[in-house]
Amino acid sequence: MNKQFKQDKGTAGLTILLSVIVMLFIIGLIVMIFSLMGTELMDATATEDTTVVVANESISVPSTAGITLAGGSARNGICGTVVLTNGTAGTVITAGNYTQTDCVLTNKTGEFTAYTTPYASYSYTWSADNTATDVMNETASSISEVTDWFDIFIVITAMVVLILLTVIIITAIRSSGMVASKSSNNISIGTA
Repeated sequence: MNKQFKQDKGTAGLTILLSVIVMLFIIGLIVMIFSLMGTELMDATATEDTTVVVANESISVPSTAGITLAGGSARNGICGTVVLTNGTAGTVITAGNYTQTDCVLTNKTGEFTAYTTPYASYSYTWSADNTATDVMNETASSISEVTDWFDIFIVITAMVVLILLTVIIITAIRSSGMVASKSSNNISIGTA
């Protein structure tokens, strides 16, 4: 029994190109899944309820849109009661002039703008980093950098497809009889 491989005529390596595109899609999907898992593992392994006391954090005068204190930008940061003063050892700004929603302060009255250098003192709890979260952060960052190589894979695959296409074109021109070919005894010249 004679085995014969299936060969598509005229594809010029397009199956290779499509295979590489599908491979890159699958790799991208896996990278996305592992990056999301890494972020969730970082949150799960963080040291919860780490308390930090902040004394005299310089803030700008809150607008009606509000300003977020530094504790609010920490992972799972929850601010306690804020005490505002005008200057580091100045007068206490009464709570009637502003509202506090977790770590966001908003201007309640127009009088608050009279204070030139407000300072906030408060404590907040957050989920602190530890060795496990640092390792997960580095792993997730490294995995997400895999996609930087995708454009190189596509360019190399496109070059391979173009080389295959060039070889097919040269072979087709030679076999058409339109060019001179030299054999051992005779010279045959193609007709146009």
